[in-house]
Amino acid sequence: MALLAVPLAGCSFFQATPVQHGNRADPDLLAQLAPGVQTQTDVQALLGSPSATGTFDRNTWYYISSMSRMQPAGNPSKENQRVVVVHFDDAGVLRTIEQRGSDTMQDVAVVERTTPVPGTDRTLLQALFGNIGRVGANSMSNDPGPGGGPGR
Repeated sequence: MALLAVPLAGCSFFQATPVQHGNRADPDLLAQLAPGVQTQTDVQALLGSPSATGTFDRNTWYYISSMSRMQPAGNPSKENQRVVVVHFDDAGVLRTIEQRGSDTMQDVAVVERTTPVPGTDRTLLQALFGNIGRVGANSMSNDPGPGGGPGR
């Protein structure tokens, strides 16, 4: 039985179900859009709210979507990443529609370093001897502290 499980481990029967992320613009709905005819209201009614808008140009909308699956003992794998870019003119009328897939996307490397903060670096001697004199200092004083004490 165990010998049969090894070849079957790669079968789709044992794979996790895909999970949809983002707002996927359906290709059939995109085919209904005609540049120069529809407005921003029409596009939003047909495709829904965009995933993002342009930072410096509010007339550019992005519909970003991807599918992912959990991998055994690993991170989720990204599948079928897609971005649909919709451009409008200043009057809010649809001008162009671009579709971008995984083949046109650039991989961005994550930086693994941290930003140093001045004053937080301690030498080995400071770490070893830094608390000498602080331990038990309050217990040796005659002042009982803010709660008062007997006779106050």
